[in-house]
Amino acid sequence: MTDLAQKGPLAGLLVVTLEQAVAAPTCSVKLADAGARVIKVERPEGDFARGYDQAASGQSSYFVWLNRGKESIALDIKDPADKALFARLVAKADVFIQNLAPGALARAGFGSDALRARHPRLITVDISGYGEEGEYAAMKAYDLLVQAESGLAAITGHPAGPGRVGVSLVDIGCGHAAHAAVLEALIERGITGQGKGIAVSLFDAIADWMNVPLMFYEGTGRAPERVGLAHPSICPYGAFATADGALVLISIQNEREWAAFCAGVLAEPGLPGREGWRSNTERVANRAGVDAHIATAFARLTRAEAASRLRAAGTAFGFVNGVAEFARHPALRRVEVATPAGPVSMAAPAARLTGAPHAFGPVPRLDEHGAAIRAEFSAAAGLG
Repeated sequence: MTDLAQKGPLAGLLVVTLEQAVAAPTCSVKLADAGARVIKVERPEGDFARGYDQAASGQSSYFVWLNRGKESIALDIKDPADKALFARLVAKADVFIQNLAPGALARAGFGSDALRARHPRLITVDISGYGEEGEYAAMKAYDLLVQAESGLAAITGHPAGPGRVGVSLVDIGCGHAAHAAVLEALIERGITGQGKGIAVSLFDAIADWMNVPLMFYEGTGRAPERVGLAHPSICPYGAFATADGALVLISIQNEREWAAFCAGVLAEPGLPGREGWRSNTERVANRAGVDAHIATAFARLTRAEAASRLRAAGTAFGFVNGVAEFARHPALRRVEVATPAGPVSMAAPAARLTGAPHAFGPVPRLDEHGAAIRAEFSAAAGLG
């Protein structure tokens, strides 16, 4: 096995983070997974995500998920000695990530522009809610607030009212955007020798994902409708109850699939020739009738019978599972991560890489590595 395979492609890089919650840790955990040394600087009381819940063996599920493979040191940068140590950490870093309130680090003397002026090879990442300029810059921005502000909540949920996406989609999307930008900046630095400033806001991250609803609205004058487990512009595309209480979600993408569905699942090969059923446009206009007719057919089938017919017809389908079913799903890949309270099983990162199985680092206790880091980066060590 090569040294690269053992340590990861980012081995030798130092990432210093002053982070909390979800977005910034999402970025930095991906760097840690790839072999970078990530030193997580926490407030003396710790990242507040440590207290979100106690679901993971008495620990926060959010924190366990997003902080594997990092080293933890607790610093108070208002304290002169800790501030000096923090400056020495950043001076040696390849990447510095922070998601404090806009302007907070600049007031402490650690603004990104100033840091890059002192350390030209440094890549800085500033994660904020709405950016660092404009009337929204000072607004507190948490995931659900930005789901609401961006219009995402308005197009999500049941026709009766807006809904929240059930995971911290905005935070996660922002963290992934920052991670991609860091990798690009590292490639560029390898060519130019110069660092880069990166700024990613929660709002910008989800605004990018909202481009289709935005263009739909500006092109038609109306926003996509909330249709629950359906599609606003395709029919049939929705969930139907089976005789034994399951919900099966079907997706018809073209007229060939519609004809095969009618013949193989509904046993009505002539249905696509009837007015109101002949094209997707007609079916969308006749959605209530189409959905009711299909619902009646599925209500006579068990989950197993429905799955058998749908597979035979080549219809795209999936069952509307709860989290309990997800936990037992045959496609779910898991990894085990060491934590202070013992090993925790979680869903594996999405990318599957060839070669030896990846080893994920443990989740740190608050300030677990504080003494060692203080000694390594002390002024007496010649790093000042």
